[in-house]
Order: sequence, then structure tokens, then C-alpha cells
Amino acid sequence: MAVPDFKLGEAHYARLRGSTPRPSAIISSLVSTKGRFAVLQNLNNVNVLRHEVLTKPDALKAALPASESIQEVVSAGRQAVNRILTREDPRLLVVVGPCSIHDPEAAREYGRRLAALARELEDSLLLVMRVYFEKPRTSIGWKGLINDPHLDGTFRIDEGLHLARQLLLDLSALGLPLATEALDPITPQYLQDLISWSAIGARTTESQTHREMASGLSCAVGFKNGTDGSLDSALNAIKAAATAQSFLGINEAGEVAIYHTRGNAHAHLVLRGGHGGPNYQPEHIAHTEAALEASGIAPTLVVDCSHANSNKDYRRQSEVANSVKDQILAGNESIVGVMLESHLNAGQQAMAEKDRLAYGVSVTDGCIGWEETEALLRSLSENLGPQLLLRGKP
Repeated sequence: MAVPDFKLGEAHYARLRGSTPRPSAIISSLVSTKGRFAVLQNLNNVNVLRHEVLTKPDALKAALPASESIQEVVSAGRQAVNRILTREDPRLLVVVGPCSIHDPEAAREYGRRLAALARELEDSLLLVMRVYFEKPRTSIGWKGLINDPHLDGTFRIDEGLHLARQLLLDLSALGLPLATEALDPITPQYLQDLISWSAIGARTTESQTHREMASGLSCAVGFKNGTDGSLDSALNAIKAAATAQSFLGINEAGEVAIYHTRGNAHAHLVLRGGHGGPNYQPEHIAHTEAALEASGIAPTLVVDCSHANSNKDYRRQSEVANSVKDQILAGNESIVGVMLESHLNAGQQAMAEKDRLAYGVSVTDGCIGWEETEALLRSLSENLGPQLLLRGKP
């Protein structure tokens, strides 16, 4: 078979000179002069329209630095969460806040209210504000404040990262520990230094990338059970995250790097229900405890009161939380926390132009309003306070 006659292009002459050819030169040199082969110039990024260079993580942190007092808040929040997970702190962990952040000013108002309540209830509850900037989509839709901060499809991600970090700083300054969903494997370098608890969602719990990332995150990580309600993917994820991993990522200078982790000792399970219905009731909890023990994992559970556990009806979240309360009062020791989707005002609204949106109402999943949130948290504190202090005692 005849060898194709290729041009001797820039790449060939660069090799003769001992210099490194440009990738584009290598590609352009692979062109048949006899027309037997397709032109190969368009092998790279065929479906990419353009790219934009982002601010590097260390540059964003330098522009929006965490003060010493804010670092102390984050450190104290992480330690408190970890102590609850290891039963050294008997309080109930409560991750509560908007389904997603679309209006930073409304989030600040929510944070001011939550910070005041957290100080009142701190003897029995550790309130951690849910500050979710990234939203996984089943098909398409708004992917969160970082991806599209103007809610108009302009995708000003660099601006979104600045807005997100500034909001985290403002909320931390109130003394609040903060929680988020770790979705994009790049964003932790920009924001993770301000986070006390992270979630890996039901859609990404099976992902090797997210398990590896979780192994290196600096805070506790909750893995949600699969959307079908199964536990296996989350149990496997917890084991993987607790193990040393090596994987590709970016460092604070924005360079591609190989990360080697020690594993995350505070990975745990979050029950959120599934296609078959809720999984927070006593029989489900007993089944989950047995599955964890069979897998060699400590029976440590957080119950998500939303999603499939509420049958996607935000008004049923209090029902789920009260079931958890009753189980703890009955002697349950495995449930250490709950998650609530809550906003200033109840309900959910469809996406629209910013100036047409109702203030303090979710644009993603429906949320309970502030009044119901406050009443529910006060009830949990009042009813559970004495019982929580008895946990772990004979």
C-alpha cells in the first residue's frame, strides 16, 4: 500500500530547527497533497464557538479576601459540623436556606434573620445556611448564579464567581457557617475556603469525578442517595471519598494539576427519597442503618426534608421534619441532621426578567417561608433539646 505523500509544513521544519512546533502547525502539516485524505485542520474544538479566560482562583481570593475573623467563623463551623457527625456534639445539624441563590440581596436578608435565630437556638441546633450557586439540571434550565448571574442567558461566569464569593464573605461575617452543593469540579478552588458543609447531589453521587473531588474537599461532605431511591451509589461514594485519591484538577494559580488527597473522613449519607417515594420514615431509617453497618460505614444520617421525601411539595417539609423529631424522641441515634429548603417567602416562581420577579421567592424548587421556618426550628429546639443531651449515654 502506497504511503500518502504529505506536505512538509511548519511542524517539519520546526523539528529540523530543534524548536517546538505549534499544535496548529502540526495539524496543518497533515494534509494530503493527492486529495486522498480529508483536511484535518478542524479536528480540535469542533463544536466550540469561543472561549473566555476566567479570573484565576488566587486572583479572586486576593480581590475578595477572607479576613481573619471570617476564617475563624469557617473553621469553627467546620469543627462543629464534624463534631456532630462523630457524636462529640449532641446538637442537631440543620442545613437550611433557599433552594438556590438568584438574588444576593434577598440572601443577605435571609442570612441576617437566620444568624439571629442561630444564636438563640445554638444550645440544641447548629444552623448552617444553605447557599447553593450551582444547579444540576435533568435536561436544560437555569444552572445557577455562577453560570448565569443575570438570569438572561448571558452566562457571565466570571461575574458570577465574584458575586458568589462576595456573598459568602458577607454571610460569613454574620457568624453563619455555610453549605453548598459541590457540582463543578473547578469552583471549589474559588469558594471552598468559605464552606463548612458540602453536598454531592443525587445526580452526581455516582460520578467518579465528584467522588474524587469530595475526597479532597476541606469540609464534611454529604452524599445523597440516588434519584431512584437506591443506597448503593451513595454507600460506594462514601467509601471512595474516604479513600486517598489522585486526579486532575486546577490549582489556585489556575494551572492544570494532579491532586493527591488523603481522603475525607467526614463523608456521610443524606436521605432524600427517590422515584419510589420517601425514605425518612422509621422503617426506612432502620433499613438504611443496617445497610450502612453491612458496608462498614458508621450509621450517620442526614434527612433531606425536601425533594422526594416531601413528594416535591414544599408544604410537606414540616411533616418530614416532625417525623424526624418524633424518631429522635423515641431514641433514634443515627439521624444527626436535617435539610430544609426555605426562603423569605413561601412557594416558587417561574423564571422571568429580574425586575418582574417577586422578592424572596425561589426560582427553582418551592420553599417554605420564613415564618414557618422560624416556628419549625423553634419547635425542634424546644422539643429535642433535652433528648439530644441524652444521646450516647446509657
